Amino acid sequence: MNWFISPRRLREQGVLGMNQRNIEYISGYNDRRLFPLVDDKLKTKQLAITAGLTVPPLVGVIEYQHQVSTIGELLKSQDAFCIKPSKGSGGKGILVIHDHDDQAYFKPNNQSLSLADIKRHTSNILAGLFSLGGQPDKAIIEYLIHFDESFANYSYEGVPDIRIIVFKGFPVMAMMRLSTAASDGKANLHQGAVGVGIDIVSGKASYAIQHDRPVAEHPDTGMLLSDISIEGWPDLLSMAARCYEMSGLGYLGVDIVLDAHQGPMLLELNARPGLAIQIANNQGLLKRFDAISALEDTHMSPEQRVAFVQRSFAA
Repeated sequence: MNWFISPRRLREQGVLGMNQRNIEYISGYNDRRLFPLVDDKLKTKQLAITAGLTVPPLVGVIEYQHQVSTIGELLKSQDAFCIKPSKGSGGKGILVIHDHDDQAYFKPNNQSLSLADIKRHTSNILAGLFSLGGQPDKAIIEYLIHFDESFANYSYEGVPDIRIIVFKGFPVMAMMRLSTAASDGKANLHQGAVGVGIDIVSGKASYAIQHDRPVAEHPDTGMLLSDISIEGWPDLLSMAARCYEMSGLGYLGVDIVLDAHQGPMLLELNARPGLAIQIANNQGLLKRFDAISALEDTHMSPEQRVAFVQRSFAA
């Protein structure tokens, strides 16, 4: 698809625009009272556990400034960990430590931080430096996700994740986000991560972009992106579909990571998922939304919804 075309042509291609997304899909299918359940990662984690979904294990939570002084003892037993704001967005405020000796803490790029640096970062999280709207926050300390070996050379420093758009419980479009040097090891497309469109039926790469332009190889590792194929793909679609009942949201983004030891894990949910997934897949969302809206009976189990998607959206 040529993305430098007229608005009329984009509509014919089924491309969802920002205003339509906000008015018809976010406002139309997402009850605002449910937003706090997904805007707060700690609440999302608790919901997921109750629903029986696998999530990164929780090491601890720092809620108050006076607790910051105790963080050294909390981290002592953890070989590797991740500290993130509970109400953060876009990867802001996430600190990944892959090794430490209680004196020096090492980021994936081997930059060394002191315990004082860790405490300062945690204090900034509590103060709301990285949260939505700058509101006071909590610092979540989690088990550090380990690369699934099949994707070890497809990402620069950071762990790749998979974004799946779910509409009325049906997983309709997916992409894998691969961190790069330009994105500072974060899987954030706006910061320069690579977005790889994943065929919703097969779990195989279909297209790839960086900075909204097509790419064939990872810019740092040189790996051919078209070779990406995700094992157990129907299980990931089922996990995403189950998030509809779990959250009550009709239009959401589900972020999943693949851990080498524990398999697929739900990372977080997004009640306002972005639209770049259309560019990463070289196709629009609206035709798939329309196909689901046309169904007379949507009272299906997550597995039935996944089966419908895989029958209906084959390339």
